[in-house]
Amino acid sequence: MLLGSGEIGREIALEAIRMGAEVVAVDRYANAPAMQVAHRHHVTAMTDGKALRALVEREAPDLIVPEIEQIDTQELLALEQEGWTVVPRAEATLVTMDRERIRRLAAEKAGVRTSRYAFVESPEEARRAVEDLGLPCVFKAMMSSSGLGSTVVHKAEEAEEAYRRAREQGRVVNPRVMVEEFIRFDQEITLLTLRHYDRHGQVATSFCPPIAHVRPGTHYHESWQPAGLSPEVVARAEATAKAVTDHLGGIGLFGCEQFIRGEEVLFSEISPRPHDTGLVTLATQWQSEFALHARAILGFPVPSISLVSPGAAHVILAPREGWGPRFGGLWEANRIPGVRVHLFGKPSAYPERRMGIALAQGSNVEEARKRAEEAAHAVEREIGLG
Repeated sequence: MLLGSGEIGREIALEAIRMGAEVVAVDRYANAPAMQVAHRHHVTAMTDGKALRALVEREAPDLIVPEIEQIDTQELLALEQEGWTVVPRAEATLVTMDRERIRRLAAEKAGVRTSRYAFVESPEEARRAVEDLGLPCVFKAMMSSSGLGSTVVHKAEEAEEAYRRAREQGRVVNPRVMVEEFIRFDQEITLLTLRHYDRHGQVATSFCPPIAHVRPGTHYHESWQPAGLSPEVVARAEATAKAVTDHLGGIGLFGCEQFIRGEEVLFSEISPRPHDTGLVTLATQWQSEFALHARAILGFPVPSISLVSPGAAHVILAPREGWGPRFGGLWEANRIPGVRVHLFGKPSAYPERRMGIALAQGSNVEEARKRAEEAAHAVEREIGLG
């Protein structure tokens, strides 16, 4: 049972179905991307614990797979304690969906390096945090993804508005907000970290080659693989990700975001599921992050992870609000060598909503990035909305 049925859930569903699983997709709106490929689907508010429990008891899934943050995690904990299996496990889902819990776990329990941070609950506390951490700094909602509720603050007078956005624009309204030191980094990466069974049935940890990505503002926009890091930096990034995921436990794929500054590695955050920046693995790896996640959670061994080509991914964004999106520019995009366009099938749009992604292979990442960007922009220019 997928709890959340967006583009990430869609790819998980497809891979699980290929491996023989029956998939039930759940989301808060009808005709979500994963619902279009699943065996069955349900529309409900997953923040409603009673409704969530009723669906679980009705469908009796072997695996409950959270894909978004808008879930009653306390109910997930209760279900797990009663014997239901949550991926990677309910406690890991609860911790990673709360910025305060995961930051304290990483910095205080796992002992990895992070930026300086503070947690505030009022505009007054927000202003004091800005004074303590210095400018620029970043305000983040306690529970969000894809940059929702995040603001980079450059002036002290911007703190109150940034606090309001973080409080109101996360996955749920929450007066408690994270304020983080702005890290002037050389690269931001995602290290896809897989906890899985090896060929002997023992739990092991494997890593995909690091993925570099950029965010104009706070939203994911483009990613590429490999990231071009030195072996020493890769080893530090892997040690950081393993320290955190060892504390989280469970089986499945985690998306561990990290900042690279020279030879230094700083932990940023982690998701207990395939990551949006990892969409690039649909073009670069023999087994994408979605195939690896499905394989791990279904209990199959993962002998190796291999890169087949340098590649890049570039988002296709909606220009405005509307229903029934129509996509032009597909002929122009698909004539570019090494390009494949994935449209997510979302029934409605709003400004900057991710409607699809252009994937590209190349002889190197620079060529792949150029191809992916050209293809994405060809489609974006021709999006029509009702």
